[in-house]
Amino acid sequence: MTGGTLHVLTGCTAAGKTEWGLEWAEQRGAEIVSCDTLLFYRGMDIGTAKPSAADRARVPHHLIDILGVTEPMNVTQYVARAKAAVADIAARNRPVLVVGGSGFYLKAFFGPVADAVAVPPELRAQIAERLSGDGLPALVAELRRRNPAGLGALDAANPRRVVRALERCLASGLSLRELAENFARQPGPFADWRIKLMRRDREPEELNRRITARVAGMLDAGLVDEVKGLLAAGLKQNPSAARAIGYREVIAMLEGRLGLAELAAEIAKNTRALVKKQRTWFRTQLPAHEVNSD
Repeated sequence: MTGGTLHVLTGCTAAGKTEWGLEWAEQRGAEIVSCDTLLFYRGMDIGTAKPSAADRARVPHHLIDILGVTEPMNVTQYVARAKAAVADIAARNRPVLVVGGSGFYLKAFFGPVADAVAVPPELRAQIAERLSGDGLPALVAELRRRNPAGLGALDAANPRRVVRALERCLASGLSLRELAENFARQPGPFADWRIKLMRRDREPEELNRRITARVAGMLDAGLVDEVKGLLAAGLKQNPSAARAIGYREVIAMLEGRLGLAELAAEIAKNTRALVKKQRTWFRTQLPAHEVNSD
């Protein structure tokens, strides 16, 4: 089923998305599709403020606890899973509410986020070998030869971005400009839906208070033990999860790089820095939307 209205609720960390979304969904008989990259992982519960079993009994949730902590996820996989969940909910004539603040994944609801260029594994291995043997300048030089009109906004000092750009140019036979133009013409994965975006926000002083209380509550609830268990399960094999705020500070403490007495303050400080970035991103990267701050 397509062509209906897809409701999307976002907002920065500690703004109160979970409870607001639960109440909204309960009132309308909706089901929730998560758009939070850390909620995918089983066992990452306390540090992500994952909706509890009681919350999920109130309202059915989708795309939570779908992966082990070592399993990778990317936006293409997320889009496929989200489309299936949305179609399943809509087929049962229930409203859909997408809830989350993971920006890159969130953008999938408003436009294309991944193109159709497939990079063969052999090509990827060849370029990785060249990076190791010839160095970054050689790859940048080839990329410039293949893009006489320039590299646009590409960060030529970032090896990962240079490698990915060269892979896509070689695999497609197109320049970066041509790839960008083709990408811009693609319909988004949810182009058949009318998207209604809402953002939950708070005044800065209230957010600061909520962040302090949130961190204290997580530590009291056993965040350190949660991280110990996740480390034993292979958390560090998943760098993006291991670097998540709350987890990376506990790891630093367990490894002796941060004192226990400084743990709460460090998590709160990093959370506030994240919130500042999130609020800027939401204001500048998302289409016009309703803001709820009551």
